[in-house]
Amino acid sequence: MHIANRISRLGTETAFEVLVRARALEAQGRSIVHLEIGEPDFDTPHNIIEAAKTALDNGFTHYGPSNGLIQAREAIATYINRTRGMNIYNANEIVITPGAKPIMFYGMMAVVDEGDEVIYPNPGFPIYESMINFLGATPIALPLKEEKQFRFDIADLEARITKKTRMMIINSPQNPTGGILTHEDLRAIADLAIKHDIIVLADEIYSQITYDDFKHETILQFEGMKERTILLDGFSKTFAMTGWRMGYGAMPEEIAKVVSKLQTNCTSCTSSFSQIAGIEALSTNTDAMAHEFVDKFKLRRDVIVARLNDMPGVRCHSPKGAFYVFPNIEGTGMTSQQFADFSLYDAGVACLSGTAFGSVGEGFVRFSYANSVENIEEGMNRIKDALELRAKK
Repeated sequence: MHIANRISRLGTETAFEVLVRARALEAQGRSIVHLEIGEPDFDTPHNIIEAAKTALDNGFTHYGPSNGLIQAREAIATYINRTRGMNIYNANEIVITPGAKPIMFYGMMAVVDEGDEVIYPNPGFPIYESMINFLGATPIALPLKEEKQFRFDIADLEARITKKTRMMIINSPQNPTGGILTHEDLRAIADLAIKHDIIVLADEIYSQITYDDFKHETILQFEGMKERTILLDGFSKTFAMTGWRMGYGAMPEEIAKVVSKLQTNCTSCTSSFSQIAGIEALSTNTDAMAHEFVDKFKLRRDVIVARLNDMPGVRCHSPKGAFYVFPNIEGTGMTSQQFADFSLYDAGVACLSGTAFGSVGEGFVRFSYANSVENIEEGMNRIKDALELRAKK
């Protein structure tokens, strides 16, 4: 059967492939500790579930507008304004989608033409590069540097801007490294975006998961950026709602109309009862539960960072956000993929090769600490034991 040529330009998200391999081992009787998937292990807060049940009882089982229910879009605009500390968005600038990935895809489709260049972080979420390639644009990798706690040099960014640069993608806090962009970084990015008339896709899906003294900052705080920014966020990470498949974007109204039209052509709309549950998630009723999630993630972060730094040949920064660590494993003598395979097959711990997030990820692996302290400790014990056994051979 003939498959369209454009499909060859699509990448994938390796976490799900590793999950399949791990499940296959479990089916054979192996015990596997799952540190590969970026999914909170908490249940969705009860009040959100109850809101969905009530919505079903009240008839929210029908089609809704392609851009989302008006009351849900109003709630999202209010939430963004509240959490970013600025009163800039209204419901007409919000589009609600089944998960946050469509905001990447539709947002790029709306403004990026074939032959345009898109600058994206490397290592970074693999779907960025996949979507750029699929659209026939040119991906321009911007290296993140371990010595800068996985930030990039502004000089490197400026050097990559050409007359063909249409979009730059930023992600803070970041997947896979947990790195963050500072106020100074964001200001410099904003200056370049305005100077060169570049659209910014700001992936802030982990904006509410930060630690220590770090408070999330958005590029929208700088004058002139609202007019050229597509903000991506969603419910999956902050509220443990991965299976609900609900994300959203905030963007200039002109772009929102195009993104809504793309959704009409692809999915029609996001489920109505899920959106009613989302309104409850964004209310202050859920703030305490969301903060409790972050406190638990912080404890888990501290455990996994300490354990990794205690392993031979491994060093690991303590991330400021998200729920991932990105340890350097070059000292083990293994490549990223070799270490990931070793971790799965020899130690029984599923993690991801750093190269799953781009070529700059060589020498690193990613662990998700969105799992219990007990499971993290068990996983680290297994890897340390396996490394020590390997050293004796």
